[in-house]
Amino acid sequence: MKYVVLLCDGMADLKREDLGDNTPMGCAKKPNMDTLAKTAEIGLVKTVVDGIKPGSDVANLSVLGYDPAIYYSGRSPLEAGSIGIDMKPTDVSFRANLVTLSDEAVYEDKTILDYCADDISTEEAAELMKFIAEKLDTDVFHYYSGVSYRHCLIWNNGTLDVGTLTPPHDITGKPIKEYLGFNDNSKPLLEMMKKSYDLLKDHPVNKAREAKGLRPANSLWFWGEGVRKSLMPFTEKYGKTGAMISAVDLLKGIGKFTEMDVINVNGATGYIDTNFSGKAEAAIKALKDGRDFVYIHVEAPDECGHRFEVQNKIKAIELIDELILGPVLKAFQGEELKVLICPDHPTPLALKTHTNAPVPYLIWNSTKPENGVDCFTEEAAEKTGRYVEIGHTLMEHFLSE
Repeated sequence: MKYVVLLCDGMADLKREDLGDNTPMGCAKKPNMDTLAKTAEIGLVKTVVDGIKPGSDVANLSVLGYDPAIYYSGRSPLEAGSIGIDMKPTDVSFRANLVTLSDEAVYEDKTILDYCADDISTEEAAELMKFIAEKLDTDVFHYYSGVSYRHCLIWNNGTLDVGTLTPPHDITGKPIKEYLGFNDNSKPLLEMMKKSYDLLKDHPVNKAREAKGLRPANSLWFWGEGVRKSLMPFTEKYGKTGAMISAVDLLKGIGKFTEMDVINVNGATGYIDTNFSGKAEAAIKALKDGRDFVYIHVEAPDECGHRFEVQNKIKAIELIDELILGPVLKAFQGEELKVLICPDHPTPLALKTHTNAPVPYLIWNSTKPENGVDCFTEEAAEKTGRYVEIGHTLMEHFLSE
């Protein structure tokens, strides 16, 4: 038996009037998902318990079967591991976003215009982060470049008592004054954010971007603090060899710490322009080469939700169905295959951020057809009455024979 998880980040949504009282899942033309749904187990799963921030870190750990209450210690350590940072037990890491702020003279009066600086390219961001490191690195603070707008700060002998740090994608379009929740311990972080604006606003990379009509990456924004914590190897936990395919450092870090093969796909961007076909090809090859399990993470629906791109979110779901699920099913036609399809969390367009509401899931087993539903949607999943309340138990159920 081969096992495929197709994780459609942020795919679940709310019904919208402009979609005819439907959701993006309901509007999307996804013949492969809907065909599987007719003979699959369908239901809802609570991937993020109440009281915990519904981040992709917690939610993906849960989908993979790792209880966040035991294994979660912050988002950024997972990303740091993917970048290749060997964190010491006394290190504290932070996600360092390159964001676009408005140009008011006083830093606290600025507004976040874009949490990802128009999805800045990794090459441009690397040049900016190199400049930041040259100017702001010390014996205590060290900067590391990641992918696109996602980067990392390591605080040697740091503290987690830093106040309330807000993810920038939660406050796009809002003045930052009420979200600068730093305490006395973390004042150096705020000062570095202010310095980063002065350093970046006139950098040649940003001047070139503005000349092209693109937003400048003119400030750092810190959040997602954490310390390193060990994850049980996936093979040890489940007795199956696994591979991780994702464009983002968070999932690559989870793959690395669980000792799965982390497969990099050329052209994987984390957005709707990602190399969908390349992810399918990588997954097929991993399974054909002997891996038992592959986790295909697709960030695009989540990014479209954050950006309020209604039609792009529908399109992202359609491309996942056509260019990833379709080829995988064709490659293993007539063979023993189990497929789990689900979001990690909802990213409703109306909210432009994550929620911890239950998400729909689909488990299809080529050897054991079930009485399913006509199409894979949030509403259809809810109507089955099947509900997995403890999200991290779903993986064991999926992998059971």
